[in-house]
Amino acid sequence: MSVTEKEIKTETKHDLIMQAKNIKKYFPIKGGIIRQTVGHVKAVDDVSLDIRRGETLGVVGESGSGKSTLGRVLLRLLDPTEGQIIFNNDDITTLGNRKMRPYRRDMQMIFQDPFASLNPKMSVGELIEEPLLVQTNKSKSERKEIASSLLEKVGLRPDARHKYPHEFSGGQRQRISIARALTLNPKFIIGDEPVSALDVSIQAQVLNLMADLQDEFDLTYLFIAHDLSVVKHISDRVAVMYLGRIAEISPKKDLYETPLHPYTQALLSSVPTIDVRKRREKIILKGDLPSPSNPPSGCTFRTRCPHAHERCAVDRPELIDVGNDHLVACHLYDK
Repeated sequence: MSVTEKEIKTETKHDLIMQAKNIKKYFPIKGGIIRQTVGHVKAVDDVSLDIRRGETLGVVGESGSGKSTLGRVLLRLLDPTEGQIIFNNDDITTLGNRKMRPYRRDMQMIFQDPFASLNPKMSVGELIEEPLLVQTNKSKSERKEIASSLLEKVGLRPDARHKYPHEFSGGQRQRISIARALTLNPKFIIGDEPVSALDVSIQAQVLNLMADLQDEFDLTYLFIAHDLSVVKHISDRVAVMYLGRIAEISPKKDLYETPLHPYTQALLSSVPTIDVRKRREKIILKGDLPSPSNPPSGCTFRTRCPHAHERCAVDRPELIDVGNDHLVACHLYDK
């Protein structure tokens, strides 16, 4: 499937596979002699997202913006403090482990560090077959056949199933992680910076592999990254997070050509390019990223924003649609 065909498919097919409604995830801060709660780290603070079936939604932002926490909450690896998670039209927000089990088959995650996420005591075959042991009644020969087939699909030899993770390079280990994520034929996969630990030369190979597998298995991706060039390569739409909140969501082309939020503009101005015509004047943000345990009032970006005014300190900007499926949370456009 060409890029153009994929974009058309995404634009015309609005069947939602997942909805996040006003998701919050606060972590308590303990202090004092009796270790009572003295505050909260607001890792995710009122985030709403619609993820369309068959698309890749990229999520970008600085370290500490809440990207990875959001991904874990959506998969119910962490319970949300507030909000609602809808998966395939079912509310899974408060389901216990037993009732969540059928949904686990359709939701998987590819982690950032392929070595840390693979049990070094298990062979590659055992790692890939483990989900089948937990979730299905397939025989040993069937599990072996599935593992060998998946290894081939990710570009490894079937006999790799007899080896252990330490015998592979970083890129190969991440391919094994991808194969394991596909074992139960899921519909929705979250990639938590799946290529950031890899050499640049290997990153493109893994991204192309993920794109090919998306077409073959009809997958939907939430792709978390801090590298804007990586997100541009694989995403259909992009959401920009800042201090636990969504600053801007847009189709990829619009976001990279006409970013609206001052934070997005600053991020994109730092991306190097060899095309002189596309170079932007670099925007240097003042100050440091505020603490998520004590975020600024109103707009959380106001303490670093070159366009901040009095209203920004009082009113929190909501995401508004400025046209062409482009949403931004900024008072510059809320008039």
